[in-house]
Amino acid sequence: MSHPLDLISLATQIKQWGQELGFQQVGICDTDLSLEEPKLQAWLDKQYHGEMDWMARHGMMRARPHELLPGTLRVISVRMNYLPAKAAFASTLKNARLGYVSRYALGRDYHKVLRNRLKQLGDRIRDHCGALNYRPFVDSAPLLERPLAQKAGLGWTGKHSLILNRDAGSWFFLGELLIDLPLPVDTPQEEQCGRCVACLTICPTGAIVEPYVVDARRCISYLTIELEGAIPEALRPLIGNRIYGCDDCQLICPWNRYSQLSDEDDFSPRRVLHAPELTELFSWDEARFLKVTEGSAIRRIGHLRWLRNIAVAMGNAPWDSTIFEALHRRLGEHPLLDEHIHWAIAQQQQRRSDSAIEVQQAQQKRLIRAVEKGLPRDA
Repeated sequence: MSHPLDLISLATQIKQWGQELGFQQVGICDTDLSLEEPKLQAWLDKQYHGEMDWMARHGMMRARPHELLPGTLRVISVRMNYLPAKAAFASTLKNARLGYVSRYALGRDYHKVLRNRLKQLGDRIRDHCGALNYRPFVDSAPLLERPLAQKAGLGWTGKHSLILNRDAGSWFFLGELLIDLPLPVDTPQEEQCGRCVACLTICPTGAIVEPYVVDARRCISYLTIELEGAIPEALRPLIGNRIYGCDDCQLICPWNRYSQLSDEDDFSPRRVLHAPELTELFSWDEARFLKVTEGSAIRRIGHLRWLRNIAVAMGNAPWDSTIFEALHRRLGEHPLLDEHIHWAIAQQQQRRSDSAIEVQQAQQKRLIRAVEKGLPRDA
């Protein structure tokens, strides 16, 4: 084992290597998450994990990194910015005929990008030390990555449950490297949300049921990505045109005025997914879906759930004969999809009826004004 003074120097060197590999910040913490276990158990007891059975199946292992890799003494926590330039948040969300994809999923699958860089970091540490037992994780194992990031000084847990950094907001990915070296640990940041509850009030479905607690069963990210069956009908109108994930709680957060753009080419938006027309997306067959989403996080939901999500968004769009016809053309392909298409068709029909009534009312108002002014009725 290296001399303690060498470990201090090594910790500094690890952070330098991390920055060279594209991480904006690297922190180090111990493996003690015992304070998180009661919170995790209470969350599971309330069934807030929904259909994510693995959350309960692994139980408290999520709070015990040393059980994932026996001998683990420290966790190296990293963050990497992913916000692309010209993210087109407002222009996409405001146009209900377009599909909104959470900004983290517009480019290459972050799991692969970060895991590869973490492995390179582990290799560098091993080469330097001569021997090292390590294992990289990127949202792919039962590990409480946010509490670890907080302990490692990468930020604090916001009321939306995401990690916030005063210099970078929250538009970043997290990753962890478990190692068996007793490196010096970093100091956690103090929470700086204050009395702000913007994320709670902006959530379209009220999924943030109290500060720091998210009921996944109501979260749009869960509904469009994790949920395998039918999206609850009461929540469909609240999803709007969000077809994969949701960014609202981050968009409203004041700390994201300090967010930094990513310079990673892998996270650059794929043009076909950046503010796409819903009808175009809904026309894709499975081969087209697989081709476009190759190497993307979106592929994991599969073609069927992709169409399910788009059908809901089309149901939330203003009356459009093109949308109406596109919905009808996909009927009969799968019972799950049919359920959402029938719902969307009913919504479109209602909007067409409402639109006709509005036109009639507008015509009536013009007529009344014309009569009052003594003008010809067709004026």
